[in-house]
Amino acid sequence: MFSKIFSGKVLFLFLLLLISACFRPNIPISTGTVYPIDVFMENQQPDRPYSEIEWVEISREDTLTDRQKANGRMLYRGNSAETKDLLTAQLVLKAQKLGADALMNVQYRYYTSATKEGYILKGLAVRYRGD
Repeated sequence: MFSKIFSGKVLFLFLLLLISACFRPNIPISTGTVYPIDVFMENQQPDRPYSEIEWVEISREDTLTDRQKANGRMLYRGNSAETKDLLTAQLVLKAQKLGADALMNVQYRYYTSATKEGYILKGLAVRYRGD
């Protein structure tokens, strides 16, 4: 009887781990990196008056590599938090070239299909008023 209960618990834990692996949480867009201008994520804005300059964006689409897939299944996808920080730094450089003091409403979108993956990272470049 003990072995039936034990094997039932093991099966339950295995199924629980399998299900939880399918619902990985999103990797955060930033690990706390400090940029030369203020960066406000989606639905955030500066507490100072500002003027909008324009939206800046970077994007990329790639074919999935053999390392990312096996037997028709995707093994991993997306960008690490460190890669997202580097991408955000590229977006910051574009905004700085426009004379921005900050980027607001920064949004990262990742997409994938059976053969391709890609991302779009965009934000609104703004200049502070006053001061």
